[in-house]
Amino acid sequence: MIDKSAARTSAFERRKAAHALATARATAGYLSEVLAGYRGVPLAGYMAMRTEIDPTPAMEEAAAHGPVGVPVIIGAGQPLQFRLWEPDCAMIKGAFGAMIPEAGDWMIPQIVVVPLVAFDRRGGRLGYGGGFYDRTLEALRAVQPTMAIGFAYGAQEDDDLPLEPTDQPLDLIVTETGVITP
Repeated sequence: MIDKSAARTSAFERRKAAHALATARATAGYLSEVLAGYRGVPLAGYMAMRTEIDPTPAMEEAAAHGPVGVPVIIGAGQPLQFRLWEPDCAMIKGAFGAMIPEAGDWMIPQIVVVPLVAFDRRGGRLGYGGGFYDRTLEALRAVQPTMAIGFAYGAQEDDDLPLEPTDQPLDLIVTETGVITP
């Protein structure tokens, strides 16, 4: 098993290459199909940064049927909070440059679409290293059933992830080519 830094570096390169070949509408098709089975269930997506696969088209469809939120970083070492989002709402730059709604109510999702650097078919996820999603999923799951859907390019798959006991598992992984059930 390689260390997390080396794993991230390799995964970022694979993601960058996949992103260069992608188109937003084509890559979110399977995510839209999965979310269609949960119409009206409160969900949180994310605003894609750099070479992340973009869930926005699926989030736009979901917002027509129920509440959709996006993550807001409150502070280091804290779980994420989720602010309600709607297509075309006013957005501002949040922590680390992620776009967040300028205003709006807070919400608690039952489904969280999770960005990632790498994943494995067992539901393992390698993130950016801040632990935000692990803390958040742990806190949400302590209160209610919460589904974590990893959204990534297929090229981000890695069977040799350096996982830790605190890493929260993914319930599904959705790529531009299909759905993987761990």
